[in-house]
Amino acid sequence: MEVRKYTRGGAVGVHAAQPARSGYVRRSRSGGTLPGRTVAETGRFRVLVVEDSAELAEERVRELRRQGYVASRVESGAKALSAHTQADLVLLDLDLPDIDGLEVCRLIREVDDKPIVSLTARDNELDRVLALQAGADDCVVVSCGLREIMARIEAVLRRVYPRPEREPVLSVGPLRIDGATREIRLHGEPVDVTAKEFELLHMLAANSESVVSRKELMARVWGSRWGDSSRTIDTHVRSLRAKLGSHGWIITVRGVGYRMGRG
Repeated sequence: MEVRKYTRGGAVGVHAAQPARSGYVRRSRSGGTLPGRTVAETGRFRVLVVEDSAELAEERVRELRRQGYVASRVESGAKALSAHTQADLVLLDLDLPDIDGLEVCRLIREVDDKPIVSLTARDNELDRVLALQAGADDCVVVSCGLREIMARIEAVLRRVYPRPEREPVLSVGPLRIDGATREIRLHGEPVDVTAKEFELLHMLAANSESVVSRKELMARVWGSRWGDSSRTIDTHVRSLRAKLGSHGWIITVRGVGYRMGRG
């Protein structure tokens, strides 16, 4: 990455040259993917610690790992502008040796919307406001200590990466249909079904008090508008009835569709 010097108020700083930004890709907090081992693959958030002090950085990395995060460290703003793509959250010290920390924050925010928790040594309102205006999700005074820093990180991650609600298990008498694990159990015993059979039975159970038309089943389960002339549904219904051991689990409503039975 090319780094250029600039002067601001008599002080000399540096910033990343404009062409270097072209390689970045904006990612969504809600569903975007990141290079490397992602949260979905590891079950753990990746935190990038940006800190020039080896002692402070090691202390933060060690505590993050103890808390279950995948933590790594870079010591400069220039390296942070490259390494942030491999992280789910950036823990950014604003006092860096090469690039002003606020500028690093702005440059990351221009190309990525991942959360940034900034750290400042100065306990004053202006520094915190400038950090938030530069794009940080939170600004923590270093003197607060590691426990508060960890708590702030956890709070930001809860806001940015909310846990999806677990799909409820549908129960119809002794029949259990788990939408999260896509398992069907009858009297506690697993029932081996195909993907389409599961979706068909799940839809009927989710609408157990009403009749589901053949047309709606074709649209929702098979993504097709080809309705009454298709025998696809009938084939899957016959198979499910056989696997569940009774015609009573799926009731045919002639001329309309099907509804969930009670076995």
